[in-house]
Amino acid sequence: MKSAGIQFDKQHSALLVVDMQPDFIPGGPLGVPTGDQILSPVRTIMESERFGVIAATQDWHPSGHISFASHHEGKKPLETIQLYGKEQILWPDHCVQGTAGAMMHPDLPWDRVLAFVRKGEDPGVDSYSGFRNNRAPDGSRPKTGLAGYFHDRSITTIFVCGLARDVCVRWTAEDAADEGFTTILLWNLSRSVNPDGDDQLRKELAGKNVKIAESSALGL
Repeated sequence: MKSAGIQFDKQHSALLVVDMQPDFIPGGPLGVPTGDQILSPVRTIMESERFGVIAATQDWHPSGHISFASHHEGKKPLETIQLYGKEQILWPDHCVQGTAGAMMHPDLPWDRVLAFVRKGEDPGVDSYSGFRNNRAPDGSRPKTGLAGYFHDRSITTIFVCGLARDVCVRWTAEDAADEGFTTILLWNLSRSVNPDGDDQLRKELAGKNVKIAESSALGL
């Protein structure tokens, strides 16, 4: 199939929807600026019948997670610490297991999703990517099994959308490319926590073999 410049085979293509949860929508504790504006177009692409598989990630933290600023005395959200040899951003409490803000956003057609990956369940390890956790104490990045799921279904191309573009979407797209998938970030179907860094983000994604496109390239 060729749609407005992007050539792909539906049978071997997947859509991966990242962390479309109320806590990441404006008004939530970690609301991404203008994140609500992508709800309708994400719904459209999920209903488009363009993909052989649709999968989604869900942030799912236990209370007191190590990435929460509230877990570290005297620290505030968006401050950083060193954790297991890497910089860790401290976040406001968000997507706490069982809370309304951690549920999948009710405006999207989740019945079309074949696989959900919950991430951030380990209280001592953060998890941005749908494919691998962040660095664990032993220096490893344990896999979630999502790459194997796609490989088992002969998926070769993954289109990524969701929130937030400069954190979980970015890490997910980079790991998808690293796992050998042709990876396309649908730029207009994502938003950044810090939009001022978007130009630099584009350059860095290109250096990680992540392609960037608009959903209009799929005829949507």
